Amino acid sequence: MRGDERLQSGLVLMTSLEDVVPADHPLRAIRALVDGALSETAPMLDALYASRGRPSIAPEYLLRAQLVQILYAISSERRLCEELRYNLLLRWFVGLPLDQAVWHPTTFSKNRDRLLTSEVAQAFFEAIRAKAEAHRLLSREHFSLDGSLLEAAASLKSLRPIEASENEDPPPGGGRNPHVDFHGARRRNATHRSRTDPEARLARKGRGKEARLCYAGHLLSENRHGLIVACELTQASGSAEREAGLRLLACQRRRAGRRRLTVGADKGYDAADFVEKTRALRITPHVAAKARTSAIDGRTSSWEGYAISQRRRKIIEEAYGWMKVIGGLRKLRHRGAAKVAAIFTFAAAAYNLVRMRRLLAEPSPA
Repeated sequence: MRGDERLQSGLVLMTSLEDVVPADHPLRAIRALVDGALSETAPMLDALYASRGRPSIAPEYLLRAQLVQILYAISSERRLCEELRYNLLLRWFVGLPLDQAVWHPTTFSKNRDRLLTSEVAQAFFEAIRAKAEAHRLLSREHFSLDGSLLEAAASLKSLRPIEASENEDPPPGGGRNPHVDFHGARRRNATHRSRTDPEARLARKGRGKEARLCYAGHLLSENRHGLIVACELTQASGSAEREAGLRLLACQRRRAGRRRLTVGADKGYDAADFVEKTRALRITPHVAAKARTSAIDGRTSSWEGYAISQRRRKIIEEAYGWMKVIGGLRKLRHRGAAKVAAIFTFAAAAYNLVRMRRLLAEPSPA
């Protein structure tokens, strides 16, 4: 028998967002981890607001919404607000009640200087890392280190000589996308800056590759499950990977106490200065050796653990792949090192949340 279509919906619907989301949905486990991390960062968030005045939008809403944008690869904050209007799952994750209106997209812009900062992002990342450590998901001795270029939200056409006047007229013709002829001109970081993002730097992935305006993102992951234990964003330069790597290793050294550590890395870290300073931190550098003039000798490469580190270090590439493809870091949407660093740290925390949800769901070995 053919059913009749109901042309008029009911006027009253008694339900809640908890009833809409299935009990076994993956976001439930992630939400529990996020709520625990936000409760630990609550004193820091309280200090960002005045004790008097008109109540603001709850910072927990905005931080969960930022995670939703990363987890679901939502391209813009305007589209994120649109999703929150009709996607009950995402509204439940953010914690926004059904009877409360979704805020305007400019709310993120107005609160970015207060909430979406590297300090708040770092505190949230450390709270998530503490959850992973409490569940004994982290290796205490073996780590991997790597860096990658993140393309800035700026075009090569925005490059101008540093000594040029700020009031210099733009190139004629072309409207918002004028024609710029760089043929025969040398553009270098020492002589040129981007008008769109002055903190971005020209960099390239290797010989024969084109140079682009980029930032450099650095990760330190543990070798057991590939979870990120430290991250940092810097300006792109030839020595940025090794310099940032030493800072990340120094922080891990302070957390590890007296335990002997190892760190795997690719050939870009095979430099005498990096190897020497890593050993000074009482960390064994399991760096891929170059064919010639390698700083790694037989004391390291002949050890059985060196080969294991060389296999496991490649797991860090999974984190970069997820953060660029899903987390939206292949082409940055924010400008300025401070904002990019905050988004990079939030993306690292989001990757850990996805990994931890899967790891905690796996049955423990008998």
